[in-house]
Amino acid sequence: MNISLCTLASGSDGNSMYITAGQTRLLVDIGISGKRVIEGLLKINVDPQTIDAIFITHEHMDHIKGVGIFSRKFGTPIYVTEKTLKYILQKNLIGQLTNINLIKIFEPVIINGDIQIKAFQISHDAVDPVGYIFKTQTKKIGVLTDCGLVDNNVINELDNCDGIVLEFNHEPNILEVGHYPYFLKRRIASNLGHLSNDAAAIVLEKLYHKNLKWAILAHISKENNIPELAYLSAQRILENKVNSNTRLYVAQSKKLSPIFIA
Repeated sequence: MNISLCTLASGSDGNSMYITAGQTRLLVDIGISGKRVIEGLLKINVDPQTIDAIFITHEHMDHIKGVGIFSRKFGTPIYVTEKTLKYILQKNLIGQLTNINLIKIFEPVIINGDIQIKAFQISHDAVDPVGYIFKTQTKKIGVLTDCGLVDNNVINELDNCDGIVLEFNHEPNILEVGHYPYFLKRRIASNLGHLSNDAAAIVLEKLYHKNLKWAILAHISKENNIPELAYLSAQRILENKVNSNTRLYVAQSKKLSPIFIA
């Protein structure tokens, strides 16, 4: 069974993506307004009421801003780790949440018998940040954004994906001379921050195989990166691969991506 993915928004202003397999329809994060995510879904002919679940990666507002209002409006179940949920509720970040399902690292969740979702730990300055693997019997895609350091455990989780969403957040030279305060620059560039173009390209090289259909370059900083630089960093990796047919796409903050099928 194929898995399809569309980024509804990606970047510092907010992140959300739609994933479907069989009859199952999922969202990963809603870091944009409820109105925007509804409009985005309708543009790809998806009724928001048919979303089966929202999976949260971590508690930063550019990933959860619209989760509460969407879940309350449509009764959509939210899947989140216990630590992340506790923090969200303690800080009252997105209002009252009722339809909650707790997930544990490395313990798969199966939705409607169509798709298996597994959370894995990542390195970011959040309470309990996770990436996700989505699998059917024949296909696998990985989602890794907001991660400062990719170790062998993460590489092993993402191994042999048919499609991947991978953070290409910043260009170090642009970050260094930019207007951000020094402490924020250090945070972004740290092991608990975000992947640079070069660091992400190294990850892409490790994950590349001949059946990798596509790689979506995500969470590109509008202040500290240029989409063309991110693309070139990834393209250089693929140019060294014989007969590579892997499609590259730079996800945008205000524009839906095409629907990618794995």
